[in-house]
Amino acid sequence: MIYFYDGSKEAFLCAFARAFSDREAALTSMNAQLSMGQQSVFVPADAARAAQIEQRLRIFDKNCMRDLDTLLRCGDAHRDAAAFAYFKLIAQKKRPVRDMLSEPAVIAATECMRRVGYEVHRFHGFVRFLECASGALYAPISPDNDICDLLVPHFKARLPQFPFVIHDVKRKKAAVYDGKHDFLAPLDRAEIALSADERAWQSLWKNYYASVNIPSRERLKQMRGYMPVRYWKFMPEKMGS
Repeated sequence: MIYFYDGSKEAFLCAFARAFSDREAALTSMNAQLSMGQQSVFVPADAARAAQIEQRLRIFDKNCMRDLDTLLRCGDAHRDAAAFAYFKLIAQKKRPVRDMLSEPAVIAATECMRRVGYEVHRFHGFVRFLECASGALYAPISPDNDICDLLVPHFKARLPQFPFVIHDVKRKKAAVYDGKHDFLAPLDRAEIALSADERAWQSLWKNYYASVNIPSRERLKQMRGYMPVRYWKFMPEKMGS
């Protein structure tokens, strides 16, 4: 049986409870091809039921919901299977399992969580803000994982006086900081008016980037390792490369 859910924490917990005793169960929030004779069911979110399951799991591991939040942010296709196996192990052992590093379920879940944390760290340096005519800053991104709101604390600390929007164009959502409060909102597309200085700043940044480059000592493979090509499209210094 394949248990489909909508990708939310509440729906995952409800689907987990339904699937726990099913030896052939698989959980997914993505499209899946059914095998011959295989059945499926969609499990909707039930806030009250999810709260009960969460309370039970927290008895076994008080930090497990933090792990679940990170796992559900992972963009890997095997994320749901990793999360299901990890939480099934917690329920079976009735204790935290993150230190059981020889367990396949822990290995897979740890790798998913590592990818999320690593991409957050990368985007602290990869985000490029555009200055709008209003004085607010706007940054489009397209990360592999669902991390736009996780970037807010870093940029609030770095740019506390500037309102900003970090727009995840792939997931059509944005993390917004209005100068006092931050929140997450759906955002399909954004039409912005750039400030008069923005194009000049972009040109200056490109000139700086070109001036520090040494053509005779290019290490393209190394550069792509530090700055993956999939992130270049929103970076002024690499646009058109």
